[in-house]
Amino acid sequence: MSALDEATEAVYRYRRPDPWCWEVVVKAVCDRTHTSWDADHAVLQAGGAVAADADLIAGSLGHGSAYSDELLMLALAGMGDLRALPALQRRADANRLPSSRSHARILAALPAVELLPVVLPVLRQNPVQHYSCTALLELLALWGPASASAVSEVIRFLGTADTYDAMRVLGRIGPPAVATADRLAAYATGRGRGVGGSYPRRAAWAHWKVTGDPALALDVCGAAVRSGTASHGLPFLADLGPLAAVHTTPVRRLMESPGAWTRTYAAHAYWRITGDPEPAVPVLLAEVDPAWDGDPALPVREAVRILGEIGAPAVSGASLLRRILAQEERLSRPWRGVRILADQAYARTLTEALDRIERCRE
Repeated sequence: MSALDEATEAVYRYRRPDPWCWEVVVKAVCDRTHTSWDADHAVLQAGGAVAADADLIAGSLGHGSAYSDELLMLALAGMGDLRALPALQRRADANRLPSSRSHARILAALPAVELLPVVLPVLRQNPVQHYSCTALLELLALWGPASASAVSEVIRFLGTADTYDAMRVLGRIGPPAVATADRLAAYATGRGRGVGGSYPRRAAWAHWKVTGDPALALDVCGAAVRSGTASHGLPFLADLGPLAAVHTTPVRRLMESPGAWTRTYAAHAYWRITGDPEPAVPVLLAEVDPAWDGDPALPVREAVRILGEIGAPAVSGASLLRRILAQEERLSRPWRGVRILADQAYARTLTEALDRIERCRE
């Protein structure tokens, strides 16, 4: 096995590989010497793990193929390094912005105020025809209120195959998107149908976020919980918190659901609605499997995130979370193209949860 192969294998397998491993991988990708698909995609996912090599990465931009430039651009963007912007502008001008959700999550590390001027002209093109729209809407949703200047562009996606994502963006933006209230209400009540369908729960939630009026969201999301489509309404009731007190009983009952995701979301909603963590914490801890390999069918990371939200009352789970965070090996279930990203996100969730639990105890 070559040094590059050994180093690449290590950065995919371990959360804290020997520093030389990242150095070897980055140098090979920048020099384009005997590199590989795995090495390339390790670098674009690396984020802060390759911060020491940021100057080398930035200096190599523009000296290779379009493919290698995209890798290096994403590596810089994942560090929040503004030297990625000229390459992003060139790709935007050529209608070649990254088109996957995972790439959008990397780009979200850049400040919205810097990247929005690059993104907005692309969003103004025909939303049905542009291949990167889903990724760009994901990016706007991750930025949340910082995407407020994009409202008029996002509105154009209502009635397309990206309707659901557009509603998510509008809800995340909040009051600056109030001009969309009537259209969101139409989707929430089944009157606004486009290529993407009505998506009533997401629309009702977004209507509340842009108007501040919870009535429609309480009605539509509460009806979903009572009807048996619980997992589609519970996260929105959790967001509503005490405003959803009328739905406490069915939410409490769903904490005993046979579905792991439903139990997790019900525990979250119950705690957010009532402020009582006692019934919720055991349900959430039961979902935190220390042997979890990243299987998306299990809500492990979400359960950890919610325990962090709960804070000090979840202290009984702190030792388990520390043990998981200390593990050497990364999650193994995600395919290599996103494995490092997925593991970094999980480690970040564990770290933030532990910080909140400990901080709230002080």
